[in-house]
Amino acid sequence: MPSATTTKSAMAGTKRKSAPVKEGHVKESKKVKTSAGREMAPKKKGLAVKPPRPAKIVEKSASESSDDDDSDGGVPLSSMSGVEEDEEEENLPSAADGLHPDRVKAVVANSQSSKEAHAKQKQLVKERKAAKPLADDLSRTKKLWERLRRKSHVPVEERKKLVAELFEIITGRIKDFVLKHDSVRVVQTAIKYANPEQKRMIAKELSGTYRQLAESKYAKFLIGKLLVQGDDEIRDIIVPEFFGHVRRLIKHPEASWILDDVYRGVATKQQKAIILREWYGAEFALFQNDKSEKVSGDLSDILEADAGKRAPIMRSLQELINHLIQKKLTGFTLLHDAMLQYFLNAKAGTEEITDFLELIKGDEEGDLLKNLAFTKSGSRVVSLCLAYGTAKDRKLILKAYKDTLQMMAGDANAHVVILTAYEVIDDTVLTAKSIFPELLSKDAAKQVENAVFSANDLNARTTLLYLFQGRSKALFPASHSGDLEILKEVDQVRQTTSKKDPEIRRSELAKALSPYLLKAIETAASDLVSTSFGCQFITEVLFAADGDKSAALNAIAETAGCDPTWVAPQVEEGKNAEATEQPPSHIANTPFGGKMLKSLVQGGRFDMKTKTITLVEPPLDFANILYPHIQEHIIEWATGSSSFLILALVESSDFAQKDELLATLKASKKKLQKAAKDETPEQKAKREAAEAAAEEEKDSKNKTKKKSKPVTEKVVGNMGSRLLLEKL
Repeated sequence: MPSATTTKSAMAGTKRKSAPVKEGHVKESKKVKTSAGREMAPKKKGLAVKPPRPAKIVEKSASESSDDDDSDGGVPLSSMSGVEEDEEEENLPSAADGLHPDRVKAVVANSQSSKEAHAKQKQLVKERKAAKPLADDLSRTKKLWERLRRKSHVPVEERKKLVAELFEIITGRIKDFVLKHDSVRVVQTAIKYANPEQKRMIAKELSGTYRQLAESKYAKFLIGKLLVQGDDEIRDIIVPEFFGHVRRLIKHPEASWILDDVYRGVATKQQKAIILREWYGAEFALFQNDKSEKVSGDLSDILEADAGKRAPIMRSLQELINHLIQKKLTGFTLLHDAMLQYFLNAKAGTEEITDFLELIKGDEEGDLLKNLAFTKSGSRVVSLCLAYGTAKDRKLILKAYKDTLQMMAGDANAHVVILTAYEVIDDTVLTAKSIFPELLSKDAAKQVENAVFSANDLNARTTLLYLFQGRSKALFPASHSGDLEILKEVDQVRQTTSKKDPEIRRSELAKALSPYLLKAIETAASDLVSTSFGCQFITEVLFAADGDKSAALNAIAETAGCDPTWVAPQVEEGKNAEATEQPPSHIANTPFGGKMLKSLVQGGRFDMKTKTITLVEPPLDFANILYPHIQEHIIEWATGSSSFLILALVESSDFAQKDELLATLKASKKKLQKAAKDETPEQKAKREAAEAAAEEEKDSKNKTKKKSKPVTEKVVGNMGSRLLLEKL
């Protein structure tokens, strides 16, 4: 019986076509190597060598040979085709040769040309697809999807017809479409163009399968589409199907992401509590309360009701948290909430805290700490880690944020981690070297650019001004009340973990940060004075910074030069403001600009309790620096919207040219009197707005017959000019 090897070589010799030869033996394609050419390789033990297969002898008739002599040496296709086919069929192996049937099929397939093989494969694919259920409907829906996905190329009327046809096909059979990777996108397109009633129909039809869909690589996106474009009814259909399976789904590589998106984005407060409670153990997944009964996700409430459950709950939490961290699934908001619950209920000074810190520090790549910083619960966890940790722990945590601090400063949650570092790290030299160059960049040119950006950002400005302004309401509005709560919590912890006095720590950090900010004010004064936050930034830094402020004060004074009455014209709609190339309005015509200059002239902050100015040390002496720049237009300042600046100059005790200023004002007393009586542009704008509102209220009064509030008369005239007249 011939072997597979022998058959293959014989086939190879048969496939090669050559020109006809004279009578005699045909040379084989592979010659047997003999010792005359080179020594044969030594035989391996136990292997028998089969003798070579003899070559075929092809005999030709005299007529054929004479034809060959007269022809050009080619092979006539008509006469040789049958012979070649017979030879190929003879040399093809069969099951009788001892080969496996699958091997026989492979050899036969390989005997075909490449084009024939590809055509056969395509035919097989078509046959398989046609044999599948929903083959015709699936093919039609794909064509509809190809047309619908090009939204801008499909007219509205045609799209409506296509969507109607699509719903006719999939209605009642949506479950058959959603688990296939090539048809689930068709259902997503149907959801995209569906009306609310059709979306609810799809959600109800898929009811009972959402857990399975969440575990699918492609169908999980369908859940997100339904939740984002759906309503509360659809949400209440989908979310409860995850209850009881949270611990399993959060470990699943596909379902974990959709579960976290549901928890973070669309779940109600009650649904979040039910999902979070399942982290506390199998008991909370198996024995759930009645859906109408409200439950709490706070672990402290559960332990308060039954303290005996503390040990198994903490163990269950720790195991699941550790599992996700080891799997590098650290970006889930659900994980961060669970970590916060564990930390808040761990006993201070015990192994629970130290083991938890070791778990967080064990993430060598730092992805866990970076992900934690950008969520509300995660940033609180990191802040508590900084507060409870040792000096070495704090250094390691700070090192993890080396390339992320600039991004963290502008984030609504992560910036509080930087504020906590200011409050708890005793080594201020380490803090200054680790944070400030990363926060503002090591490049001197980019430092100014980043400082200006941070000064005008609602979150990033806190990381710069906190060391100068503290926890004032101006720096922490109502939207940042959560920051103050975390900092108060940190204050209580650091009493036992930090040694340095908080005021000394703050002053040392402010001293290290001052050169960066003073340089930024000196270089980009014109950019800073153009915004409200920028003016506040300038005022606070110049009041509290440590170092030479003369260059920065001169730069601010230069911005007050030129005509104080200049107001930039309004740009028409549709036109680019930059294309007009008009300079911005003068600083005197902005309420925040005039207030900043007045505060700098006064030389300190206004104390609401004592109603006095608390002067800074050393004095700024800004009055003498500013006066030469505004001297030429002093009357315009005194009668304009920033007239209180001139009043501050008159009241300043260290202003050297007060007499000269008073003489100038007396010479233009009539202008001051006119300004004190006439309506200012701001008052005129307010009056016109009030009149328009009154007209609207009058019209609505005729319809609703409600009494309107009496309009109180307001004082007209420039109040600053009026007070200056009293000083003369």
